Amino acid sequence: MMYLLGMIVVLYAMLCLWLCWQWSSMHTLPTKKVALPPDFKLTLIVPVRNEAENIGALLNDLTQQTIRKNHFEIIIANDASTDDTVAIVKKFIGSKVLDLQLLDLQDEAVSSPKKRAITQAMKIAKGELIVTTDGDCRMGEKWLETMARTYLQTGAKLISGPVCFSTFPLPPTTAKRAFAIFQTIEFASLIGTGGCLIQAGLPTMCNGANLAYQRQAFEEVGGYEGMDQIASGDDEFLLQKINQRFPDAICFLKNQEAIVSTQPQPNWGAFYQQRVRWASKWAVNRRVATMTVAIFVFLVNLVTLFLWGELLRGGVEDGLFLIILLLKLLPEFLFLALIIHFLGHKKWIVFIPFVQVIYPFYVLFFGITAQRKGYEWKGRRLR
Repeated sequence: MMYLLGMIVVLYAMLCLWLCWQWSSMHTLPTKKVALPPDFKLTLIVPVRNEAENIGALLNDLTQQTIRKNHFEIIIANDASTDDTVAIVKKFIGSKVLDLQLLDLQDEAVSSPKKRAITQAMKIAKGELIVTTDGDCRMGEKWLETMARTYLQTGAKLISGPVCFSTFPLPPTTAKRAFAIFQTIEFASLIGTGGCLIQAGLPTMCNGANLAYQRQAFEEVGGYEGMDQIASGDDEFLLQKINQRFPDAICFLKNQEAIVSTQPQPNWGAFYQQRVRWASKWAVNRRVATMTVAIFVFLVNLVTLFLWGELLRGGVEDGLFLIILLLKLLPEFLFLALIIHFLGHKKWIVFIPFVQVIYPFYVLFFGITAQRKGYEWKGRRLR
């Protein structure tokens, strides 16, 4: 029994080292200067609902983009906001500093509001490259330019960009600071793993807060057709559809100038709803690679908890337990440190062991609760 558990951990350690190799061998894109054709245009689609606290900062960031204004347009797809989101967007439209449109959607009972918002925005979009982000995101001035040049250099049908949680300013209390740092490190593991799997030709994960795809590719795969009844997954299911139609045409944009940041969840309730929403995509995903990753990660962390239990009851020798534990923790730490450093949070590397201790409990909890249907998001009950 212990031999089998040890082999599972060894396999996990080898996987972590493989991820480290994939990340280290990944090129920074674009690898050369690429001129934008005079008629090139991209469309940035931002689905929003009740983002009055954040949308102004996002639009300010977009006014600072280094890409020329004639090369991009912005569509804010407003999903029946009940706060001042619309008023703020209209003020920016009136200033004429951006090629900005407001698409107002009615408050209708739909299975996937975000997919609806993007689909409706696509009908009026003019760009050949579609870029998506969220209303609570922030980005650097070279974000869109880097996306555009990467698309033109690689010819990729879909580009997955890096996303991180911004912990600045830190929450006022120690408990909330620890919670924010935990989310930052845990989320970084998802972004890094998704990027490495794309690099290896096994695209499994991406994030709609920083995503770009060719308009023609979106249309050729039928957009969200066939998955529009699933509330979440506008990003990962589209990734899989495009990959099936265009193998080897997906890339991960490993470039710090392309990082998009968003805020961690402020409390446990919001965090719970967000993670159940994310996990719900995995619960309905039947792709072999995706299922394999989910099951293996769950199994490894279940083994870790089992070993801790065996140690406490004296069922395993201290030395053997330590060897197995280090086989899991050291390669895992190395991979997380690489990603955290890239995302600009190297001061949080010292907190990785804290996350490694908590993570098995987290995985077990959400692995079970994700089987429940339905969650609250943006004031709505979704399935």
